[in-house]
Amino acid sequence: MLVGFGTGLSLIAAIGAQNAFVLRQGLRREHVPAVVAFCVLADLVLVTAAVAGVGLVLAGVPGLAEAVRWGGVAYLAGYGLLALRRALWPGTLIADRQGSARPLVPVLGTAAALTFLNPHMLLDLLVLGSLAAAHGDGRWAFAAGVVAASLLWFAGLGFGATRLAGLFARPSAWRVLDGVVAVVVLGLATGLALV
Repeated sequence: MLVGFGTGLSLIAAIGAQNAFVLRQGLRREHVPAVVAFCVLADLVLVTAAVAGVGLVLAGVPGLAEAVRWGGVAYLAGYGLLALRRALWPGTLIADRQGSARPLVPVLGTAAALTFLNPHMLLDLLVLGSLAAAHGDGRWAFAAGVVAASLLWFAGLGFGATRLAGLFARPSAWRVLDGVVAVVVLGLATGLALV
């Protein structure tokens, strides 16, 4: 289980669009419990699928990896350009002290897109499936460790970010955050397109 925990934390903690989104939701205090729960449950489903061997099956579907890759490039580029736009031309970039300014469904829709349209998700399925298989009968304990890491990471990121909301009461802090998100996400999109 500890190996799964360490592996899961190393895969989940990588800077990416999903983590940036969870951080932003935490800073905005907007649907944080729902976003954290969604991300953890999505990881539970994906890890279970990986350990059950779905990644190996998907790897055999001709053209799927390429379609996921280009879909991911388009989505990451769009998300990065929106962050760049917010950084250059801020609108109402203030921390929402009441929380829940936007409806829940679009927020969870964005979380779902950032989770399931992420081209690294397919790679994670393959990697986690292979690593779990190497643990033989302990593969489900490995999976439990990965899910525990997911729970710890997303809860810490989402709920921990709410403590930084005071810092983000200044619009300039939001501009810096969105600028960093834009650079990271557009870099991911570019790297994925060049693979």
